[in-house]
Amino acid sequence: MDHTTTKELFKWIKNSPTPFHAIAYMKQQLQAEGYQELFEHKEWNIHPSGKYFVTRNQSSIIAFQIGTDLQDYSFHISASHSDSPTFKIKENAQIEIKGKYTQLNTEGYGGMICASWMDRPLSIAGRIIYKQNDRLYTKLVDVNKDLVLIPSVAIHMNRNVNDGFKWNKQVDMLPLYGGKETLHNTLKQQIAKEADVEESAIYGMDLYLYNRMEPSIWGANQEFISAPRFDDLQGAFTTFQGFINGTHAKNIAVFACFDNEEVGSLTKQGAESTFLYDTLTRINVALGKTKEDYHRALASGMMLSVDNAHALHPNHPEYADATNSVYMNEGIVIKTHAGQKYTSDAHAIALFKDICDYAHVPYQFYANRSDMVGGSTLGNLVQRLVSLSTIDIGLAQLAMHSAYETAGIKDMDDMIHAVQVFYHTHFQLESDHTISIIRSETNKLF
Repeated sequence: MDHTTTKELFKWIKNSPTPFHAIAYMKQQLQAEGYQELFEHKEWNIHPSGKYFVTRNQSSIIAFQIGTDLQDYSFHISASHSDSPTFKIKENAQIEIKGKYTQLNTEGYGGMICASWMDRPLSIAGRIIYKQNDRLYTKLVDVNKDLVLIPSVAIHMNRNVNDGFKWNKQVDMLPLYGGKETLHNTLKQQIAKEADVEESAIYGMDLYLYNRMEPSIWGANQEFISAPRFDDLQGAFTTFQGFINGTHAKNIAVFACFDNEEVGSLTKQGAESTFLYDTLTRINVALGKTKEDYHRALASGMMLSVDNAHALHPNHPEYADATNSVYMNEGIVIKTHAGQKYTSDAHAIALFKDICDYAHVPYQFYANRSDMVGGSTLGNLVQRLVSLSTIDIGLAQLAMHSAYETAGIKDMDDMIHAVQVFYHTHFQLESDHTISIIRSETNKLF
């Protein structure tokens, strides 16, 4: 089995301990492909056939490539997210324990599985803001070594640990940072040393724990993969690959990766912010298009909301829906929900099924049990400001929100191929709601 795609994903994950690092890595990839960086506070000069990207908060990114035939153009968008559940370091972080230990004071970010974070090597990464010569600069930091650990309480002292124990994040989940020698040093000193700046120059820090365990390929036939942060770096990775290699002359192809999905997306850089709306409208204005053109481009466009889905659990098949359960290595997951937590409807499903058929990739359907509350994702949040036909899709995985998640090795290539075909496709709407499907002329898509 060819592991090329898997190894490239693992490289993405290892280079992306935080959303800041993930976006920095995507920027490098885009620049290598000839994309030009734009800035929200500066004027945009763009043109047909151009390739561009813009970031917000250094943790969200939108890249786009402009078609060459924009008489009747459409926006084709994929959306994923850069963040994963973790623990954020509080501002005054260090806690002294009886003059012998130093802990770090943290708070939970997102809905993590607490037990999965214990007794494994962790480190700290994020960004700092530092002052120099009356200017504030930003620098990413990664203490690239095994630095901290959250130790379990021995079963002899907590006999209920296997009987439904409830973790207290302020008590049970604080990482051990050092012994008594650490009492005379500070985390800020260490971060300053890593960043090669003076400690007094640091004016702000956004620091997070991350899991140091190496990604792995495993299973009787090497059919499974495991790593930190599959949700949703795997979605970002696969849509990015399809975006880079897919284009249509009548489309403005857009790749969006948002921060803060795990905490509700209600931030300036989240999916429910103005970031996508601002970007699309600025593209439209910079190209000399009208507001009427913009609305037409949305009406004939489509968005893929890509976030992973729950595979049927081998130990607990009862948690899955009776007829809409999904499995790793059996294709792209199309997610549906009557209450529209997933935005897929018959129109979007039909369009995407045609894409999958053309790409020769399998697909499967996921729905929550009707008596269980599921999670939400990006698609329905984006609709508040940017409304267009949207489908929620993803790849099947186990242990979602664990510090170490598992997925199928075959599914990634299927998703990349389908996303590539999506970007190669233009939908032309007729007055009677008929849709003509027009694809780029190419002999080989992948």
